[in-house]
Amino acid sequence: MAAREKALAASRRSIRCSANAIRAIHRGELDHAHALMDESREAIRSGAEAVREAHPEVYYAGFLQDAQKEYAEARVTEAIVTGAEIPSPDDLGVELAPFLNGMAESIGEGRRAILDLLRRGVVAESERILSLMEDVYHVLVSMDFPDAVTANLRRSTDVARSIMERTRGDLSVALIQRNLQEALERHGEGLRGEVTREPGPAERS
Repeated sequence: MAAREKALAASRRSIRCSANAIRAIHRGELDHAHALMDESREAIRSGAEAVREAHPEVYYAGFLQDAQKEYAEARVTEAIVTGAEIPSPDDLGVELAPFLNGMAESIGEGRRAILDLLRRGVVAESERILSLMEDVYHVLVSMDFPDAVTANLRRSTDVARSIMERTRGDLSVALIQRNLQEALERHGEGLRGEVTREPGPAERS
């Protein structure tokens, strides 16, 4: 029971740090996010050490895997938002199933980043993030393993697909609006040029 309580407290601390790290990433506070993610990883390590060898039934109860998933989500979210290379499970020190489910949830965070950019009119960066989200999604759909092995990854992938479709639609509308605005601005500049142009001799006569 003592080992379980230690591991449970560590997993809660890790999840809290990962959630706060994601919020910091969206605010552009990357140094703060890195400190929080490092703290999250250390909490996972200490929780695992408390139960992995002596109490494997506690280790695989699920709460430490949830912490790994949230930690992976934070790291992959950072990669998507900043354009960095997406880390591997070995890079993060997490198991494959939590890593894949964390990847799936990071697609929702990518959508949040795109919506923030679109509100500021930054379309090109939004397209870059969408491209990375598509790369992540293609990895997820290639995982053809039973749900018992992947911790219900199929459901998370279905949710990710719907997020991708909505995001692609939102970005398409933003692109159309931007192109229309640019066309109207060019037309307006042409009209102003016609009004201010001096008439030639033939026109004056």
